[in-house]
Amino acid sequence: MLSRFLFEKIDRSGWVFLVLLALIAVLVPASNLLLTPGSFFHVSNTALGLWGKYMTYALLAVAVDLVWGYCGILSLGHGAFFALGGYAMGMYLMRQIGPRGVYANPLLPDFMVFLNWKELPLTWWGFSSFPYAMLMVCLVPGLLAFVFGWFAFRSRVTGVYLSIITQALTYALLLAFFRNDMGFGGNNGLTDFKDILGFNIQAQSTRAVLFSLSVIALMLGYLTARAIVTSKAGKILIAIRDAEARTRFLGYRVENYKLFVWTVSAIMAGVAGALYVPQVGIINPSEFSPANSIETIIWVAVGGRGTLVGAALGAGIVNFAKSWFTGAFPQAWLFALGGLFVFVTLFLPKGVLGTFTGWWTSRQAAPTPAAEAAAEATK
Repeated sequence: MLSRFLFEKIDRSGWVFLVLLALIAVLVPASNLLLTPGSFFHVSNTALGLWGKYMTYALLAVAVDLVWGYCGILSLGHGAFFALGGYAMGMYLMRQIGPRGVYANPLLPDFMVFLNWKELPLTWWGFSSFPYAMLMVCLVPGLLAFVFGWFAFRSRVTGVYLSIITQALTYALLLAFFRNDMGFGGNNGLTDFKDILGFNIQAQSTRAVLFSLSVIALMLGYLTARAIVTSKAGKILIAIRDAEARTRFLGYRVENYKLFVWTVSAIMAGVAGALYVPQVGIINPSEFSPANSIETIIWVAVGGRGTLVGAALGAGIVNFAKSWFTGAFPQAWLFALGGLFVFVTLFLPKGVLGTFTGWWTSRQAAPTPAAEAAAEATK
């Protein structure tokens, strides 16, 4: 069954993508750990952390492309699912600090001691266990997406109205997590992590493993999304995207298909957030910012909506440009981002990958001069 999926459902670009990721997962950490600093192929710790962050963004972009590119749901709230997964991981990492915190309290994180909290809130129970924390990484974003989607899709909220509601959801969570009495660190968030599964989170080997896990998660996320979109359910999702009313008229329960893909996408975003936090070392309410969700849409549009691989590529392109541009021209980045989106919309409506694929297909289909000469000779 697996071999059939791998050889029948994954196209050429998908194979190139997976092989490239497999090589990156091995070679980049190896160059960081085995090569001496200063050598040409050595990857610095800073670059390793930055690229690891890009991989988590790529997974988030694939999650967004799954619902937008194949089901037509323009989500402006996936940053909320990403942040919730990040907070679940951050809460586990905070519980691992224990008596090594500033206030040396084995039960309460430092910010709770500072705010004169007397006992651990109920929402923090169980986060000293890694399996429980990983369950929450998937369950919290997935459950929120399921409940939200249940009401939204069954009420037949679509189009721009759904997009506005998703953005409102993200903004509401932003305001809630900014409050100190919510028990999530307020505007400072969660930081100063020490260990993960007993390993020093700042150690070079730990960061290399986190990078490889991010790449593997991206590969698994792509395979999951690819399995969905190439299945019979995937064809129905595309039909919903192109003609929802006709699909419903044919007897399909449109809301059930939407709810399924929406929930899966939210879980993928939560996993991306969980891998993001230990690599950047902090999670705070700014991750809920609606601007982050909008930026994710730009990644997908730049790379190529409805391609999966293009979404991941777009995340890499835009964030690499952001890293360079904010260093060289920090005040102009938002203008550059807006200009990039306008340029892609006008001149590359299929995105980078979609445009290249179309050009390559037409080039392969075009007759060669020898074929044209042979055709003329037979006339």
